[in-house]
Amino acid sequence: MTTLTAATRTKVLQRQGSAVALVLVVAVSWLVFPRFGSLDNLRDLALQGSFLAVIALGMTFVIITGGIDLSVGSVYALGGVLAAWGSQYGFLVALALPLVVCAGIGLVNGLLIARTNMAPFIVTLASLLFARGLLLAITDEGATTYQIPPDSAFVELGRGTVFGFGYPIFVAAALCLLGGVVLNRTSSGQNVFATGGAEQSAILMGVPVARTKIGVYTASGTLAGLAGALTAAYLQSGVTVIGVGTELDAIAVVVIGGTLLTGGTGMVLGTVIGVGLIKVIQNVINQIGTLDSNYQSVVSGVFLLVVVVLQRVLRR
Repeated sequence: MTTLTAATRTKVLQRQGSAVALVLVVAVSWLVFPRFGSLDNLRDLALQGSFLAVIALGMTFVIITGGIDLSVGSVYALGGVLAAWGSQYGFLVALALPLVVCAGIGLVNGLLIARTNMAPFIVTLASLLFARGLLLAITDEGATTYQIPPDSAFVELGRGTVFGFGYPIFVAAALCLLGGVVLNRTSSGQNVFATGGAEQSAILMGVPVARTKIGVYTASGTLAGLAGALTAAYLQSGVTVIGVGTELDAIAVVVIGGTLLTGGTGMVLGTVIGVGLIKVIQNVINQIGTLDSNYQSVVSGVFLLVVVVLQRVLRR
């Protein structure tokens, strides 16, 4: 019994290396920076993390299948601009337009990858360029900024609060909870794991591999567009410069959360922990306030590398 308990504890540590790192970082930050633990700061942390969490949720499913989606950053920015432009025609158009267009981009990604066996890196890189180019065309290369009227019902989606916490936080939480249930409790989720674990074996077992790939890339595009719409509602405008490098942030938090880039293994909870970790690190760096922006990126990169090394040590 003692041996079984020890093995169970070891397994928990192996899978939750990012959680251990998050607890340590939060504890140190709470002690060193008095403002870190303030309710306002925690609300801001949760709000900023919610946008990335929505994007990273789709990326989690994609990476578990053994793929990658480099287009989410540009699709995220495109979704925001489309939502801001559509807000002049009402709430439904502002929400539906980015979802439909971005889902379409994800669908094309999935079809090309699943039906033609093209490399996900190449396909989604092309989609990145397409989405960014379409974004620049819509905004006249960034010269036109679409503003959302403050009294618009769509703004409430981004700025409305419950007990001081913004609506995007609850949207992200609900989606991540739903994603966890789908991944771990449904046949579709098992198909995702099977596709990434051993694709040829999955095909022989009758797993709908092509349909699974199409589904996860479509979901990734849809979620990126939704995150863009939420961001536009919060900022009250479609900002063309957002989303640059967001795909790398999404990949980073997914990997930090324990999802293997080779596919077949991963969990939504780990991704949420990864989002929390990277946002806490960025928040602490901002509170220090004495680092140049370039050095802030260096510190963030080094810190994330330390976290990955900690995970590897725990897995041993």
